[in-house]
Amino acid sequence: MSAQPEGPTTARRVAPPGLRNDPPAGIPGLTETSEITEGDGVGSASRPPSAQALYRPAFATSPLAMAVVDREGVIVGANDAACALLCGEDAEEDTGQLAGRTVDELLDLHSDPRTADAYQEILRGRQARLSRTRRLKHPSGHSLWLRVTVSPLPDAEAVLLSLSDITAHRGLQDRLHHLELHDPLTRLPNRALFFERVSAALESGTYENTGATGRVGLCLLDLDGFKAVNDSLGHPVGDRLLVAVAERLTHCADRAQSATGAPLVARLGGDEFALLVEDSTGTEEVAELARAVLDALREPFDLAGERVSVSASIGVVERQVTGTSTTALMQAADTTLYWAKADGKARWTFFDPERNAHRMTRQALSSSLRPAVDRGEFALEYQPLVEMADGELRGVEALVRWRHPQFGLLSPNRFIPLAEEDGSIVELGRWVLRTACAQARRWQVEHPEAPPVFMSVNVAVRQVWDSDLVADVAQILAETGLPPELLQLELIESAVMGSTGRPLQALRALSDMGVRIAIDDFGTGYSNLAYLSRLPVSVLKLDGAFVRGFEGDGSTPAEPADAMIVEALVQLAHRLGLTVTAECVETAEQAERLRRLGCDTGQGWLYSRPVAADRISGLLAERK
Repeated sequence: MSAQPEGPTTARRVAPPGLRNDPPAGIPGLTETSEITEGDGVGSASRPPSAQALYRPAFATSPLAMAVVDREGVIVGANDAACALLCGEDAEEDTGQLAGRTVDELLDLHSDPRTADAYQEILRGRQARLSRTRRLKHPSGHSLWLRVTVSPLPDAEAVLLSLSDITAHRGLQDRLHHLELHDPLTRLPNRALFFERVSAALESGTYENTGATGRVGLCLLDLDGFKAVNDSLGHPVGDRLLVAVAERLTHCADRAQSATGAPLVARLGGDEFALLVEDSTGTEEVAELARAVLDALREPFDLAGERVSVSASIGVVERQVTGTSTTALMQAADTTLYWAKADGKARWTFFDPERNAHRMTRQALSSSLRPAVDRGEFALEYQPLVEMADGELRGVEALVRWRHPQFGLLSPNRFIPLAEEDGSIVELGRWVLRTACAQARRWQVEHPEAPPVFMSVNVAVRQVWDSDLVADVAQILAETGLPPELLQLELIESAVMGSTGRPLQALRALSDMGVRIAIDDFGTGYSNLAYLSRLPVSVLKLDGAFVRGFEGDGSTPAEPADAMIVEALVQLAHRLGLTVTAECVETAEQAERLRRLGCDTGQGWLYSRPVAADRISGLLAERK
């Protein structure tokens, strides 16, 4: 019987190479051993390696860069991939480059307070996982983007650091981001990037540095006639023109570079470009840039054999950053660019707050015109028309006023042109006509003993074209009971002279109805005297420009030519069977000269300003 050994014989397997600095004992999977035991019997049996025994070679040969870090944040072990990633190609020659180094130092985690706090929480076992993206300098000199993951190792006083090289992915993202923010044709920043820069420029913190001005400038540019280039020469030539324009704008921006850098040049879309001057030194700097751009674009472009000349209109804005928003800045630039085009193109125009306020007021009035009629915001005043021979009241002119809730009492010249533009003059004119006729009839009823006075109402050109004026007048006269002969309709000279077709038919129908037709502001429009005899006109109202020239010493007019013109017009009117009314009579001397020249009636402040209806009632009561 053979002798048996007193106990089992154990053989320890040597750990495979590749692990830099053996991890400390107690870290599962990295310090376990596999045992071979010689037992009783004829032969011997070997136990297969445990799963934990395989962790060590897996860690060492994994293509994922990993390192084991103790609770103090010191690296105690790293695999080949981690050494190659962080130490370069010579990592195999110096296997201890990562040992003893702290993760804070290696990955610069302490530069971000939130990341540093989260990392410390993991080391203390209070947080399960940390994942961050870091940018590092590789030993070879190039930048390296890493995805850093830190997580605790179960049942061990250590954490696992995993590193992924995402440099290529990040580079692709950067290229895609660049394409997203740049115009593919001109390579300039596009609208998205431009607005990013504008928003950044307007942030208050941008100008906290010493020497900053806290101002911003903007040139908004639009090519004049670019559509004609596309239509006549084709879109390929148009594209080459945009590229050439972008190059010249960039050159202008480079030449205008200051201590704070060159202006940003962007293509906002189509043929619209912008130049942003951050931290501008004042209006002159931005104006000089606009002048340089216009000069640069005046030179013809040679586009693959096509010689093309273009001009540009530029809106210029320069202001303090404080109190300015991106929306307000762009609205001001858009408005100013519109002014530059409206003023004749091929120029730059500076933003004018007063002009903009007028535009905003005009827009506010235009948008509220139509509902103002329904809200009852309009009222009529009446200015007497006086017989020049005896000073007796013969008629009144109805003048509309707008009692605007925001802007107060507005005279006709503030809103009538707007009403004519948007067509609301038809509804407003109908209201004026109905209200004036009703008031004239009321005076006639209230003062039957007094000689009746006629009501003169202004009619806009669009009322003749866009509505059935004849039907409106007939209906209103029927509703109010006013005799047609007590209604006078005034039309401006340019609307009456040369009238054909529907306007002429309407005037003849009104005249046949018994309504009197007057030409307002006569003498400053077409003055087609040969045509005058064929119009159904009853009255000529001389423009006030002639009357204002009648200032003198009481015997000789200051402007003798005005007297001769008025005398000739009066004689012509009388020969045609027309009466003449002089407007804007302000002095007794003017009234006397006009009377001697044969004017029939006068209107102006000498006799009365426009007054409310009850004042006219008082005048009529005095005539009983």
